[in-house]
Amino acid sequence: MNSFIGDYACKIDEKGRLLLPAAFKKALPAEAHNTFVVKKDIYEPCLVLYPLNEWDKQVQIIRQRLNPYNREHNAFLRGFFKGTAEIELDATNRLLIPKRLLEEVKIEREVILSGQDGKIEIWNKDAYENISRADEFARLAEKIMGGDFINNQ
Repeated sequence: MNSFIGDYACKIDEKGRLLLPAAFKKALPAEAHNTFVVKKDIYEPCLVLYPLNEWDKQVQIIRQRLNPYNREHNAFLRGFFKGTAEIELDATNRLLIPKRLLEEVKIEREVILSGQDGKIEIWNKDAYENISRADEFARLAEKIMGGDFINNQ
């Protein structure tokens, strides 16, 4: 399992190309074949970049949980896959992000790439700097992780 760690300030050129940081390139598993799927995040105003192998895992989870003949499930499928694009690293480790996706999350020039375990979030720099205050994160960590804990070591 690949794990992307850290956040990196980057710039997008006028054509929508973004240089993948070396640390993320190094963490990219061979089975991703230098191919990604990019889409708008469900909850936040950012893009999510999935290596192809991780995207395949996400699709498998969806297939196991949804019935395409159920109207609500079908609406979810449509919303989840709307606007997705498959992109590849070029010879100089750049990704061409579709302009329609960049516009949707108001990304122009300066971005933050944030490693989120098996995926990478692409944020407008100003939006990323304003997403979470330390005290808000501490409350959330306590709520999610602070319940009964069993140490399995």
